[in-house]
Amino acid sequence: MANFYTDHPEIKFNLESSPLMQRIVELKENGYADKDSFDYAPEDYADAIDSYNRVLEVAGDITANTVFPNSEDVDAEGPHCEDGRVRYASKTYENLEATRKAGLNGVTMPRRFGGLNFPITAYTAINEMIASADAGFENIWSLQDCIETLYEFGDEDQRSRFIPRVCAGETMSMDLTEPDAGSDLQRVMLKATYSEADKCWYLNGVKRFITNGDSDIHLVLARSEEGTHDGRGLSMFIYDNREHKATRINESCVRERGETIGSSSDGAERSQKDGGVNVRRIENKLGIHGSPTCELVYKNAKAELCGRRKFGLIKYVMALMNGARLGIAAQSVGISQMAYNEALAYAKDRKQFGQAIVNFPAVYEMISNIKARLDAGRALLYQTARYVDIYKGLEDIERTRKLTDEEKAELKLYQKLASACTPLAKGMNSEYANLNAYDSIQVHGGSGYMLEYACQRLYRDARITSIYEGTTQLQTVAALPHINTGTYSQMLEELEAGEVAAEYESLKARAKAMDAKFYEAVEYVKAANNNEFTDLCSRHLYELAANCVMTQLLLRDATKAPELFEKSMKVYLNLAEAEVAKHYNFVKSVDVEAIANYKKA
Repeated sequence: MANFYTDHPEIKFNLESSPLMQRIVELKENGYADKDSFDYAPEDYADAIDSYNRVLEVAGDITANTVFPNSEDVDAEGPHCEDGRVRYASKTYENLEATRKAGLNGVTMPRRFGGLNFPITAYTAINEMIASADAGFENIWSLQDCIETLYEFGDEDQRSRFIPRVCAGETMSMDLTEPDAGSDLQRVMLKATYSEADKCWYLNGVKRFITNGDSDIHLVLARSEEGTHDGRGLSMFIYDNREHKATRINESCVRERGETIGSSSDGAERSQKDGGVNVRRIENKLGIHGSPTCELVYKNAKAELCGRRKFGLIKYVMALMNGARLGIAAQSVGISQMAYNEALAYAKDRKQFGQAIVNFPAVYEMISNIKARLDAGRALLYQTARYVDIYKGLEDIERTRKLTDEEKAELKLYQKLASACTPLAKGMNSEYANLNAYDSIQVHGGSGYMLEYACQRLYRDARITSIYEGTTQLQTVAALPHINTGTYSQMLEELEAGEVAAEYESLKARAKAMDAKFYEAVEYVKAANNNEFTDLCSRHLYELAANCVMTQLLLRDATKAPELFEKSMKVYLNLAEAEVAKHYNFVKSVDVEAIANYKKA
């Protein structure tokens, strides 16, 4: 029987191979304090890794044998809107029930709330597998990650009320975007008004492009400070949709019985009593059909403040977005994995001119390139997840005691590394997902254009990955400070210092030559001391950094597991060299005066 975990040993390698995992588990388990209170808590590092592997095998089984077989039906049916509520595609409910029964909810949450207390690295592996099976369903399932923000910034009462519900299988959404506030979230105008009489907040306005917008628990960005027009007037709120859904269902039952719903003499009181969030419509999208993307109308929706006022965009949304971007990186890797699976299977089966087309150089080059980009992007994804795990583990400990000076320095270092790698992982893996899905169709030829082949769904699903949760252009903006301050250069120097197998020394020299071009390009742009020129070159510097980092990571992995990564490492090195040369030549050949040419275009 197929299993998306055991069938892909590269995932297990990325879960276990890094020496950072020992530190991650140590921080997450905090001295294995739970072992006396929870029978499923690990007793030591080996026990923890065994727990991760057991759960990942279950996830691999569900994704391969439930979610993936359902994916085409879900894509064809999609969700629809009924009386202001979302109705998922029929088999989405099967997927939700399967993941709920398997305990794949609240994966990273503490055990005292009903979670598994897994590190983000292990959660990322599950996320990747679900995305391989169905990227649309992954959007619904992975939004449980919003609970990280509530756990981090909510109070203990909110944690105790909401986290167990998510661990039990309830869904979440993050309601950020509005018709006039897409990437520029400072323009959010959904209004939050505090009622002294009711001792609660009421939300009014419209949200747009909200993934899984009829979820049970919403995190909502709203303007709490009257008269403000920038990010300093925004706060984060929790809206409990379960109560509103129940009210709507009860009213629907009353109407079906032919009874009338009583009206209040006080219009305002009646309005607030009936307040809530309704789905105005579900967007008709190119891909990820299983995931409802909603336009929401907030009308006197009763909500509660999460964290401190005025910190909604400045701090809390940034935390939400960084988690979401890592999630899209995992989704992208999952799509790339399935694009590779489909291309390889078809090429082995399809016969032309008396032999399988996998034997034709034009075909096996495409398939090799897909695999190389997949392995390089996955290496970057898990390296980023490990960085996030360490700094979040230290932050969690800081809630219970003061950190030592050494721990504070460690926290600062891994926050910086996570901040630097997240935009690379999200941007590059989403671009690779698009390219790999494109090549998978090309391997299929005319058949790939037909709806009965999964590769066309992957192609449609992949397109959004380089757009939502921050376009690739915005990932470049996020990465630019780390280019200028030398974060990537320091990473590359540390990776260069690592040992490689003797037979890879010539390959290491080629990788170092690529790094040297990156260093030179950065210094060239900095020397120009022109912001507009820097902005023009930023995407090229970004891709230089990403290609160099991924090459070094893949070289490291091939040294540890040549049976898994040697072929991909050699193929990727060729691809990366060409990309580095292209971007290096652009930066060195364009001068400041040439900016005008691009403006005219």
